[in-house]
Amino acid sequence: MFSRLLRWGFNLLCALLTSRVVKGLENLPPDGPYIMVINHLSYFDAPFAYGLLGGEKVTGWAAEKYQLHPLFGPLLHMAGGIFIQRGQVDRTAIAAAVQWLVQGGIFAMAPEGTRSKTGSLARGKTGAAFLANEASVPIVPIGLTGTEKTLQAWRQLRRPLLTMHIGKPFTLPALNPENRSSDLRQNTDEIMCRIAALIPVQYHGYYADHPRLQELLRSTTPETRSTF
Repeated sequence: MFSRLLRWGFNLLCALLTSRVVKGLENLPPDGPYIMVINHLSYFDAPFAYGLLGGEKVTGWAAEKYQLHPLFGPLLHMAGGIFIQRGQVDRTAIAAAVQWLVQGGIFAMAPEGTRSKTGSLARGKTGAAFLANEASVPIVPIGLTGTEKTLQAWRQLRRPLLTMHIGKPFTLPALNPENRSSDLRQNTDEIMCRIAALIPVQYHGYYADHPRLQELLRSTTPETRSTF
């Protein structure tokens, strides 16, 4: 019930204070298990994405430092977030995420691990690829734009344009025990390039010249390529 109220509240907030464009909703499976991977530009990513995609079936990791935060703490508890200790291997948080997926849930995460400092994609961390391998679930890539400009727009008494582009689900190859580390990196680059293919070129950042991204862009038609 709390998650439904939270989603309603975020939707109302975004409807009143922003303009939203969503593309590719038909690509989002109605039921889990799967992982949603999203680029991370701003604090406003969470209310924007949760308002459209959140619910009782959806959870994700949140930095443990926010657990006792007077604003973020209660909201994250209401959303059913799993708190994780950054900078170390938090086996408890990882096990909770795997269990959630095994039980048919949907797990949302930002592979970059934190907000981008440049407004474009940073190098992805391997957590999403690791989790997908452990739970044997598909991945749905999602690209956001505009959230990084929210505060500036409000200061100018404008409604910022927030966009979301949902890509098609895909699966990653299983990790080879003999090349686990390199396979994790390769699978992580695949995830990040899939996200990059959904957002305009100025957001490509670290992956701008990655061969896999160029391959994905060549395989898309102008109608399916992001022009937000």
